[in-house]
Amino acid sequence: MNSDSKMVSSSPMRRRWLLASAATIGIPILVLILIEAGLRIGDVGYSPDLLTPCTVQGSPASCYNLFFAATYFPAGMVQTPRLYAIPAQKAPKTFRIFVLGESAAMGDPDPAYGFSRYLEVMLRERYPSMKFEVYNTGSVAINSHVVLPIAQQLANQRPDLFIIYSGNNEVVGPYGPGTVLTASGMSIPLIRASIFYHTTRIGQLVTKLGTHKQEWRGMEMFLDQQVRADSPLMQPVYANFERNLRDTIAAGRHSGARVIVATVATNLKNCAPFASQHKEGRGGDALRSWDSLFQQAKEKEQAGSFEDALKLYSAAGTIDGDYAELEFRTARSLWSLGNYKDAAEHYRRARDLDTLRFRADTRINEINRAVASSSGVDLVDAEAILAAASSDGIVGSDLIYEHVHLTPEANYMVARAMFDKVAAQLSSKGEVPAEAGVLTESDCERLLALTRYDRARIANEMMSRMQKAPFTTQINHAEQVFRLMGRAQISDETPNDTAAQYQWAIMRQPDDRMLRLRYGMFLAPYNRVAAAEQLSLAQPWDGYPVFLPDGTQVR
Repeated sequence: MNSDSKMVSSSPMRRRWLLASAATIGIPILVLILIEAGLRIGDVGYSPDLLTPCTVQGSPASCYNLFFAATYFPAGMVQTPRLYAIPAQKAPKTFRIFVLGESAAMGDPDPAYGFSRYLEVMLRERYPSMKFEVYNTGSVAINSHVVLPIAQQLANQRPDLFIIYSGNNEVVGPYGPGTVLTASGMSIPLIRASIFYHTTRIGQLVTKLGTHKQEWRGMEMFLDQQVRADSPLMQPVYANFERNLRDTIAAGRHSGARVIVATVATNLKNCAPFASQHKEGRGGDALRSWDSLFQQAKEKEQAGSFEDALKLYSAAGTIDGDYAELEFRTARSLWSLGNYKDAAEHYRRARDLDTLRFRADTRINEINRAVASSSGVDLVDAEAILAAASSDGIVGSDLIYEHVHLTPEANYMVARAMFDKVAAQLSSKGEVPAEAGVLTESDCERLLALTRYDRARIANEMMSRMQKAPFTTQINHAEQVFRLMGRAQISDETPNDTAAQYQWAIMRQPDDRMLRLRYGMFLAPYNRVAAAEQLSLAQPWDGYPVFLPDGTQVR
């Protein structure tokens, strides 16, 4: 048989093989498509989209979908941002800003006084001929794997500016190696495949059948999820963060919007490491020698003999210098001797070695800076701004309540830097401010109705949080609580004084829903009817239920 006849005879076999292969692959795919379609028709599961159609004051809008975060959180643990609604029609002379990030970007412990709110009133007062829509999409416990799809979907909402303040939760958030929320330690392709799977109705049904409802317990849920700085799991964390950040910037720029990337500020001086671990392999005589030196050094430090303590800490460091608490104690001793420059370096190293990784480390902020530079977008170096504002160059609890959440003073400073970037953008479009300069912090806080009552209320909220692990395990826990106690003292401001401040701010900006919300919450113990009225005006979209602080539904 010649070669031509062999080729002819093999052709039907090859076709049969191709058809069989296509059937083997295609039929299961077709079945899955039909099942998915059937589940959707039967309204099984939920829409994973960020936004859902709604109405605001009778006009069409897109509202935050309460089911969006279910893709990234176990049942019973879903976290949501402050609800928002985006009008379908963007009015002329409207500048639309979206803030992206985690709880620090959201403005936790109270979004009413986050940097996005300060920025909003700065812009509103200096450019009264324009309308500024500032939507804060920040949410507790998310990270860049969630920020990216948020940005991609908001790119369809005619944005003018994206602000990215992200990086604290890359290890403990969804798909991080220290998470309790999802699978962990995965590469970008696997993570994105997993996210897609969980957005399908099939994935939602399988997940629902295979899991049980859990309870959100805050940071204490992560106590057993320690990750060392030298863990091989950290390199994928940094690579994933960089990839997501670049893709988030690309989504913003593709929409025609400008982008601001911010570094992430953390509390170095007054936030001791949450957990420390010795180097792998350290044990036996070496560990006993280390422990002896460490204990002696602590005694010297407590006695105020800081130079002697430093010698002993240094000796312990030659045995194991990767123990986070050792670095923190070294930093405190240096600071006590007035050596702030070296203290700052050891405080940074203590943060980076902390094995409960709730704070953006040095590498995360290096990525923020490098990606902003290489992508040609604006950078607001919040870490450097707050360090420069600290008398010793080291960020502490005067600017960050506990580990990452900014005080009003810090939020003002960050917003002030962002205002300059936005003002430059507006200037390039020919917009001229009604007045030169930027609002002072006190002017902003008057417009935001940040009263002495609210400062004490927030401090009490932070004190409550600090009574739980992992804060209770920090070596300076008592100092932190004592510092907050001073802020939480009830001031001489009367309820009438507080109400008057809210009323003045609302008179200046009647459509400010956040002002209405905070005023309604304040009024609830004194006048339930007036509180219900304010809370009704605070709702982001028509038909949304209204509840008083005690849970009573009033609409």
